[in-house]
Amino acid sequence: MKPAIAVVDVHGGHKVHTEFYPSRTARKTIILVNGSLATTAAFAQTLKYLHPQFNVVLYDQPYAGQSKPYNSHTRPIGKEDEAHILLDLIEHFRADYLQSFSWGGVAAMLALAQRPARIEKAVIASFSPLLNAPMLDYLEKGLNYLHAVDGSNLGHLVNNSIGKHLPSLFKRFNHRHIASLDEHEYRQMFAHVNQVVHMESHCQMECLAAIEIPLLFVNGERDEYTSPADVRVFAEHLSDCTFAIIDNAGHFLDMEHKAAWQQSREVLLGFLHRQPQRQTGYRPLLDMPHALAI
Repeated sequence: MKPAIAVVDVHGGHKVHTEFYPSRTARKTIILVNGSLATTAAFAQTLKYLHPQFNVVLYDQPYAGQSKPYNSHTRPIGKEDEAHILLDLIEHFRADYLQSFSWGGVAAMLALAQRPARIEKAVIASFSPLLNAPMLDYLEKGLNYLHAVDGSNLGHLVNNSIGKHLPSLFKRFNHRHIASLDEHEYRQMFAHVNQVVHMESHCQMECLAAIEIPLLFVNGERDEYTSPADVRVFAEHLSDCTFAIIDNAGHFLDMEHKAAWQQSREVLLGFLHRQPQRQTGYRPLLDMPHALAI
C-alpha cells in the first residue's frame, strides 16, 4: 500500500509533507491529525482499518518528520497556525471526515470551529479539555527536559506516563524517535507546553458552540491523563457529541493491544458509517462497544 507523496504549500508559507492513500472503493476521504512530537508513522495501526474503507490523508507538521527539510524553523508555530494548515489541507484533499489524536485535538477543534464546509463528522481521540493533576505533573516534568533539550529523559518520561501501557517494542520505537528529534522540535514543544500549563484549559471552550457537525470522543478506560470522565465536559458546550471508551486501554488506544485495535476499529467505523441523526445536547453512546492512541 504505497501512498501518493506530495509537498503542499499551506498557510503562512509553510510546506507540509503529505501522504494520500487512495481507495478505488471509497466514497469518502478522512484526514488524520497527529499528536505532539509525532509523525505520519504514528498512525500505522489506525491506517490498517481506515483504508481501504476511506481515502486516507496523513501529514507532518512543518516542524516535524519529512516536512522539516522544506521549512525554516526560526520560531515556533502556534496552534492557530496548525488549525489554518489543517483547513488548507482539508480543502486541498477535499476531505469529508477528520480524526485527531491527543494534542492534535487542539488544532482540530480550532479548525472545526471555523465550520469547514466539507467536513461532515470528526473523531477526537485521547484528548481532554481539562488539565488534570496527572497531566499537569507530566507536562511540568516535560518542560524541564524540553528546556534542557534532553531528548533521552523526555522519551523515558513519555514511556513511563502516557505511554506506560504500550508494548515494549513500541516503547523502544517511541524512545528512539523522541531522543533523536532536532533542537527546534524541542523548542516548538516547549513553547506550546509552557503556554498551556499557565491556562485553566488548553481548549478554547468559547469557540465550541460554532461546531455543529457530529463529534465522537474516544478515550481509553485506563488513561488517567486524558480520562473518559474529564472529556465529558464537552457535552456542556457541543450540540452533537457522543463518547466511547476503549476497554483496558490507556492513552495510545489502538497501539496498545489487539483487543483495543479491534474495538477502536468497530467504534470509528460504526460512527463514520452511521447516517447522521440531528439531536441537541449530550446523548450517551449506548450502541457502541467500549472502545480504545501520542
